[in-house]
Amino acid sequence: MKKTYIVDSTSNDMRIDRWIRHLLGKIPQSLIEKNLRAGKIKLNKKKIKSSHKVKSNDQIDLFDINFKEKVVQKKVKFEPSKEIIKSNENQIIDNNDEFIVLNKSAGISVQGGTKSKKNLVDIFAKSEIFKGTKPYSVHRLDKDTSGVFIIAKKRESAQLLTSLFRLRKIHKTYLAICHGEIIKNSGEWNDDLIRYDGEKKIIEPAKTLYRVIDKNSEASLIELKPITGRKHQLRKQLFALGQPIFGDVKYKLSNTSKGINKNLMLHSYQIKFMINNIKHTYTALLPDYFKKLLKTKRLNFSNLK
Repeated sequence: MKKTYIVDSTSNDMRIDRWIRHLLGKIPQSLIEKNLRAGKIKLNKKKIKSSHKVKSNDQIDLFDINFKEKVVQKKVKFEPSKEIIKSNENQIIDNNDEFIVLNKSAGISVQGGTKSKKNLVDIFAKSEIFKGTKPYSVHRLDKDTSGVFIIAKKRESAQLLTSLFRLRKIHKTYLAICHGEIIKNSGEWNDDLIRYDGEKKIIEPAKTLYRVIDKNSEASLIELKPITGRKHQLRKQLFALGQPIFGDVKYKLSNTSKGINKNLMLHSYQIKFMINNIKHTYTALLPDYFKKLLKTKRLNFSNLK
């Protein structure tokens, strides 16, 4: 079934993807891109890209498209394995043709390693979402850190996302609850972090922007935006300040060990990036244990979701 539309003067120079949303409502970008590639959306009988701008009196044909039906399918909860369904975490934030975005639970590794008996990449490899393809890990997130995590569906998508991370064109925001009161409400940390490759000592510069959301004499809730991507960067920098993250059993001070929370209070809250001039923003809701400690420490987080 074909439907034909003529572009009016009010839509002149509008991108075709915006024009479709203006006509049909809120449609996922991934579905628009998929139908454009399949030739189910044509402008003046020709295939075009989503960035193409329509002109007054252009003819747009839509062939056998049911956007509403496909949007409903996207809302189905993902349950690849009972192993990782422990709460409302490990749920899909977005699922498109190129990648999925997950709100990862604390306590599970993102990919295999010498100490990882189970991990998200292996679990997702057995799911229907990756039928006919396989999951590609494109960035790191510590086992005990919760929040936004991206897994690519195709090699090309993985290469693109990996390059965006490497070029620092993917912007990450973390939330952390640390011991004590951070005096200065905002600023940046520049540190030389030390790691070892065997016996070889390696010094890596690390830079993080931070903003204090709320604080008192016992604890601080801070927003962290790492500019560099060093291993354990945020945890090491707060430890170096003498104000480690609650629940961190690796980077801790002797006087913060007693009664330490069993969960690491570090959450990957938001990721932002651009692909083909389309802005992507993904936010992961806070875990219940994180919100519980905020209340216990009397830290205000009412402006967070």
